[in-house]
Amino acid sequence: MRLYMGGAASIAYSNYNHNTQLFQKSLERLSSGLRINSAADDPSGLAIADKLRTQASSINQSIQNANSAIGLTQIADKAMAEQSNIIDIIKSKLIQARTATTSDEGREAIRKDIVKYLEQLDNIAEQTNYNGRTLLQKDRGDNTSSDSLQFQVGESSSDTIDMNGVQSNTTGLNLNALKTLGVGGLTANVAATNMSVVDDALSQLNTFRSEFGSTQNQLESSIRYMVTMETNLKASESAIRDVDYAKETMELNRLKIIMQAGMYAIAQANKMQEQMIKYLYG
Repeated sequence: MRLYMGGAASIAYSNYNHNTQLFQKSLERLSSGLRINSAADDPSGLAIADKLRTQASSINQSIQNANSAIGLTQIADKAMAEQSNIIDIIKSKLIQARTATTSDEGREAIRKDIVKYLEQLDNIAEQTNYNGRTLLQKDRGDNTSSDSLQFQVGESSSDTIDMNGVQSNTTGLNLNALKTLGVGGLTANVAATNMSVVDDALSQLNTFRSEFGSTQNQLESSIRYMVTMETNLKASESAIRDVDYAKETMELNRLKIIMQAGMYAIAQANKMQEQMIKYLYG
């Protein structure tokens, strides 16, 4: 037996120290809830988990973008629904003006009503906006077609939903001539001529509404897909990054037993040396 180096005690201590480090790492995982707390724990796993987390965050923001876009389309649709009501009223008034039982004075009153309604139709087109962006025409001072819109609904720059611009005002609906009728300008014949004009205007308005409606349907479909995708991405990240509490608790108990055995082994190794010294000096 050799006493100088204390080989058995050194080996026992080395094993005990290693198991202590593993025990501390197990405690860290249980306290944080994460299997990977630093890059050293699992370098490749960390890289994959971080990429999945970034992807999930991007999808989450895209869902918010899509929900905002749906709000935009709903505002535009409600505004055009009121414009549709206005056109319905104008059509009824033209039918009233067309009949022989309506007097010239009555037709003049109808003309004034129609002009006021068409002014309100333009007001709606001018005022309807989302976060300052005018939706039914270019802007408040420009009654040309509104800008086309592009909604970012994915993690890549190419993941977009596009929507064409609209011109939902008297110019875009070809109702300017009816709006600018002067005093006495609404006769039975003029009323008859403009009935088809109003019908065409309603058809055009419905085309504009369908642009927003189909875009909203596309956005809602995209949200359903992205919600599922985000859930799966988070589950995949969790499988890599998060700790399995049942498994880790079992590992902690195993290390605890090994550490106790290691302490006993160190004590026994030191005791053997003490007994040898006693023998030499006995």
